[in-house]
Amino acid sequence: MREVIATKDGPKAIGPYSQAIKANGFVFVSGQVAIDPATQQVIAGDVAVQTDRVIRNLAGILKAAGSGLEKVVRSTVFLKNMGDFGAMNEVYGKYFTSEPPARATVEVSRLPKDVAVEIDVIALV
Repeated sequence: MREVIATKDGPKAIGPYSQAIKANGFVFVSGQVAIDPATQQVIAGDVAVQTDRVIRNLAGILKAAGSGLEKVVRSTVFLKNMGDFGAMNEVYGKYFTSEPPARATVEVSRLPKDVAVEIDVIALV
């Protein structure tokens, strides 16, 4: 069974993809950037502010799928500048305090809408 997840608690997709797909006990959430779901605009701020918005977007989408941040088993963080790792990691750690998911963090040359960070996750339902 495959179910498309769409919610107002996360930004609308900016391309031909779903916010998330729920399948076989997992939720696969597309990469989220620092877009405010209420305005559909990129928020102003440094990587810490953007990371906070990204994780709140992920949480909203996971909730709509019947999951939550505590059920995330894998995440990938894409940073525009690896020099921002510490600031991103500090905010990330506030959301994933106990038994954090497996994670990869990579530096990329560019991200959608020229944001500083993008994160995708896989979670249990």
